[in-house]
Amino acid sequence: MSETMPQIPTSHQDTFVIDGLPAPELWPRITLDPPYDYPDRLNAATELLDLAIERGWGDQPCMGIGETMWTYAELQVWANRLANVMVEDYGIVPGNRVLLRGPNIPWMIAAWFAVLKVGGVAVATMPMLREPELTKIYQKCSPALAFCQSGMEAPLAAVTDTPIACWGTEPTDFDDLIVTAETKSDRFDNVDTAASDPVLLGFTSGTTGDPKATIHFHRDLLVIADAFQPVLKAEATDVFVGSPPIAFTFGLGGLVVFPMRVGASTIFSEAPGPGPLAKLIADKKATVVFTAPTAYRVMLEAAEGSQLSSIRRAVSAGETLPVAVFEAFQAATGVRLIDGIGATELLHIFISAADDDIRPGATGKPLPGYEAMVVSDDGEPVADGTIGKLAVRGPIGCRYLDDDRQKTYVQNGWNLTGDAYLRDEDGYFHYQARTDDMIISSGYNIAAPEVEEALLLHSEVKEAGVIGVPDPDRGSVVKAFVHLRDPAMASDELAEELKDFVKATIAPYKYPRVLVFESGPLPKTQTGKLQRHALGK
Repeated sequence: MSETMPQIPTSHQDTFVIDGLPAPELWPRITLDPPYDYPDRLNAATELLDLAIERGWGDQPCMGIGETMWTYAELQVWANRLANVMVEDYGIVPGNRVLLRGPNIPWMIAAWFAVLKVGGVAVATMPMLREPELTKIYQKCSPALAFCQSGMEAPLAAVTDTPIACWGTEPTDFDDLIVTAETKSDRFDNVDTAASDPVLLGFTSGTTGDPKATIHFHRDLLVIADAFQPVLKAEATDVFVGSPPIAFTFGLGGLVVFPMRVGASTIFSEAPGPGPLAKLIADKKATVVFTAPTAYRVMLEAAEGSQLSSIRRAVSAGETLPVAVFEAFQAATGVRLIDGIGATELLHIFISAADDDIRPGATGKPLPGYEAMVVSDDGEPVADGTIGKLAVRGPIGCRYLDDDRQKTYVQNGWNLTGDAYLRDEDGYFHYQARTDDMIISSGYNIAAPEVEEALLLHSEVKEAGVIGVPDPDRGSVVKAFVHLRDPAMASDELAEELKDFVKATIAPYKYPRVLVFESGPLPKTQTGKLQRHALGK
């Protein structure tokens, strides 16, 4: 069954997101054949959380961090109480956007499920984002409420007058959300949402640094789990861990949706980085891991092979998986890394392979229900072995919120991911490069123009150009070329000052790890546009 636009009556009273859907002719072709022929009306919180209780999983471990572990029943209680807070104290109605800001902890997940229960649209954001980035998100989605980890509310308060409620024990100027929630009923009747009602906005950086908001439906959260399960083969006894925040859809799927679809548990890391993740795996006997290739390589260096011996499934995404990392991980653990390519626009992984189907160096084949091909610049399929643009379609597709870039990402009913690929004669897809100015470093997407804009805010900088350069540890790193107002000011001290300035202006992971000063103007086209390909040459 193919779908262009939702035909089922919506539950949304606030139709801001629905009104922002692309015109019907700009949608990709959506195919909802079995197993994706879900009922017309469903609420993803019912499917992933409430039905878990009915299946008898209530007393099973669900989400934890450190020495704290919530059962499925405890997660449901807090999600219901927070849902009651949203409705009773803030007047949230179906279709309202609720912004979430916090680390991967059970409270963040409870808040996320509460948004689903009230029929709202969840907008999860990374704690590292600064005021300029949050301002753009607010302008795009106009949230009615923000739930936030205590101590992280200041950047939100600086960019909006939207109500902010915080959880945590540190003194703040805001009410303690947990204290308020404790006064609420632990029961909540989920809104009767349509399967095609928008449920989340996933923000992805464009090459201009102007974020795009991708619209996803309640049913999409089930699609990603059911599509990847034949590869992942998750079991109720599995213990999931990983590094990506749930604001990344890679993290949302791998650490929340996938484990809860089968009744498994997730333990979040208390500290960032591959070293703490390796220790967490050893301490908690984790069996399923989601992280980027860089982290797997560093984990091997930071941990003895025995520390990783509990792993039975390990998923790699966010950047290309080097064959050397695949081979080293298999030699140390006996586990074959599962590679995959996904996109925020398609919510999660759509090409992958596992076990004996894995071919090191290849991403894999389309998951059930997905089609993929490699096309030329004019959109025509190219011969196997020829590099071209990756085109994908299936049960989920790109739907940008009120954004003309929909016309670029979706063409002739196919999603064009911005990746250069080739397909071999056996149908395996092999990643080649990005086709835009996005820099992928340690699994993070970094838009070159956004870093340039941050550098230009410094009083000493006249021009700035940014590119990605190969790096053995991170895949790529950000390299900045800077032309100063007074070239005589160039020094190692100023270079470090500029790096710190970028860290303080935008998310720290975006800062240029390499910075060089140019004595003259940066290369430009005749129309004055920066030529990034000519930088440093």
